[in-house]
Amino acid sequence: MSSKDSMYSWHLSLRVDRPVEGCSMRSHAYMYGKKLDDREYEKVSSNHSKICREPPPNHEFSYRWFRGPTVEPCAYEGCPRRTSFSPHDWSIHALGGSGCSLQCVSTQSSLYKATFCNASCFVKAWKTQYTVQNNVPQGRSMTPTRRRTASYAEDEDIRSVGSANSGVNSTASGFSGYNPPGTPREIGVPNTPRSIYDNEYWGEQSEEWVEISRDQIYIPNADDVGRKLKVEAAAYSLESGELLMHRVVKTDLVLSRTPDPEKRAFVTSKPAGGGGARFRIVTYNILAEIYATQQQYPHCDLWSLSWDFRCVDV
Repeated sequence: MSSKDSMYSWHLSLRVDRPVEGCSMRSHAYMYGKKLDDREYEKVSSNHSKICREPPPNHEFSYRWFRGPTVEPCAYEGCPRRTSFSPHDWSIHALGGSGCSLQCVSTQSSLYKATFCNASCFVKAWKTQYTVQNNVPQGRSMTPTRRRTASYAEDEDIRSVGSANSGVNSTASGFSGYNPPGTPREIGVPNTPRSIYDNEYWGEQSEEWVEISRDQIYIPNADDVGRKLKVEAAAYSLESGELLMHRVVKTDLVLSRTPDPEKRAFVTSKPAGGGGARFRIVTYNILAEIYATQQQYPHCDLWSLSWDFRCVDV
């Protein structure tokens, strides 16, 4: 039996929904292993996977939530989303049916590196741009860069794998000098790590990421509206406390809570006299979570179908 026959690929999946003020956000973390054969051995290249000689042991997760700095959601001054984070203004319908933001990549434009929430805002802003003379080499393409927005829009996988004693592929993340977060159970691990959000560590003095929670579930508040969140999930061995893998996911902008629904006046009618026709009304719960799927409601945003979002207004 070759040495490759006993190799395993470890995978860590982490997902969160679109954050909305007042709605619970649950981190969905899942770690699993897969035995590799000769053909699959060379194909494991994902930033959130690594190769080890043993299958993943029994493990537990720890979580950390961070609030990011304020950002400009759209560079077009006439965009209503510059000042409003209402779910109605940030729905796919309001964005023109596109889930992509765009960034100008023309180094000769006054809009260079400016980000826009949709194509319409980019076109309107482009009418006001002017040419800037500089010595920066122009790229081959003048097409604006598209960025897909989602509940886990920006996944920092490149920083999400390194761990103490990680086995064969210990530098799979590309940062051989990176140290992962410490164990939540305060079990001693060699090379006490520093947080990936330490600005001094990454040389980023302008970025301000503040830790706000260490629970699996987080409920965004008014201070989070208009900012992005990051959640870090770390898997630890139940037996030794060793950090096995970890992953970081950055969310989209936190939206404000939806307006309270209008109060409905219930009218009670007096029972009619006997002798009339009798009939029965049958219905079913169309608001149940099992029916709120993208197949049933393809025009709705995925995050708006989440029960954590809908139950607030039901």
